[in-house]
Amino acid sequence: MSDIKKDHSIGEGAGAVTGAVTGAAVGSAAGPVGTVVGALAGGVLGAKAGGGIAEAINPTEYNDHWKNSYQSTSYYNNSRDWSDYEPAYKYGYDTYGQYRGQKFDDVESDLERGWESGKANSRLAWGEAKGAVKDGWHYVERAIPGDADRDGR
Repeated sequence: MSDIKKDHSIGEGAGAVTGAVTGAAVGSAAGPVGTVVGALAGGVLGAKAGGGIAEAINPTEYNDHWKNSYQSTSYYNNSRDWSDYEPAYKYGYDTYGQYRGQKFDDVESDLERGWESGKANSRLAWGEAKGAVKDGWHYVERAIPGDADRDGR
């Protein structure tokens, strides 16, 4: 499998999972049926968005960028390590496509609700993870042509 095809598959798979988790979290406000419907809709939309983002950004290069620079960010806490921050950057990458065209600040409450189920083994609470999620989100936003949310990035 070529690296490009593999990156698209990774992007689609990551988008589907993150979309399903976030959709379920948001849909749960409507009860059990809302959770199921939200997960299904989020999974489908997330897969499409993830594949499109993987065309603009190589997920491996994205991960390497943050792995090499996370310790120089203003939100870095030296009692945490890459295994704590990596899921936050991944969450920013994965969720951008789901909310493309919207401002991070406008969807932050949805992202916060989905963080607990999307954070894998990270020890970061949302308050600690938010900076990395937001940086990841804006990295993706800057790589995609146009300014979908009109925030100048």
